[in-house]
Amino acid sequence: MTRALIPFEQLKTNPFSIFDKQWMLVTSGDFEKKHFNTMTVSWGFLGTMWHRPVVQVVVRPPRFTFEFMEQYDTFTVCVFPEEYRKALQILGTKSGRDGDKIKEAGLTPAAVEGVAAPAFAEAELVIACRKIHWQDLLPEHFLDPGIDHHYTRKDYHRFYFGEALSVVGESKYRAD
Repeated sequence: MTRALIPFEQLKTNPFSIFDKQWMLVTSGDFEKKHFNTMTVSWGFLGTMWHRPVVQVVVRPPRFTFEFMEQYDTFTVCVFPEEYRKALQILGTKSGRDGDKIKEAGLTPAAVEGVAAPAFAEAELVIACRKIHWQDLLPEHFLDPGIDHHYTRKDYHRFYFGEALSVVGESKYRAD
């Protein structure tokens, strides 16, 4: 897989399908210390906030990854080709508390320049981020009552806003 640096203004993707259809991994922790966790995400945003390129991901407090998102300042978001769908299903349904789910999924953690959080060698797009804001989802602010059905356990997400520090990806993600 050949990835190269992509300037933010040249990133080419559909912001309405990249999370929902392609799925991603959000990973936080410290690669050098071998202390990190990852999970599949299919809800989130790419955009601009506070005049910065931003990635916004959501993590429920019961998830093991939540502890890492709280403890560490950086995270990565990785997009994978469809052939890794089964691996991402493992990483989205199993907990890192219970064993080495990354090894079980067959993925290879890799260092990312400028952040402690790792990415994965098999990813076709990697966005390295530094946390700049978090906010809890408040159910009393739901204007559409249908939203609450996603929270049968009342485990409302925490939003994490990360300033995108770098993007590396395959050529199909680069606009000319």
